[in-house]
Amino acid sequence: MNQIFTVTGMTCGHCEKAVTRALQQVDPQAQVQIDRTQNRVQVESTHSREALGKAIAEEGYAVLD
Repeated sequence: MNQIFTVTGMTCGHCEKAVTRALQQVDPQAQVQIDRTQNRVQVESTHSREALGKAIAEEGYAVLD
């Protein structure tokens, strides 16, 4: 299932890696694409939107939708 999140607070490559790592801890098979300039995180995963959003938020980033 493809999920798209609007995530604020990502300012660098380290931020992208932290978000990717957090998502892959929930689902090691997750495919993650991040467009930092658009505050967009796209995740292909079988896990719920809630679980994925929670992982991003727990990493310290604001999930707007």
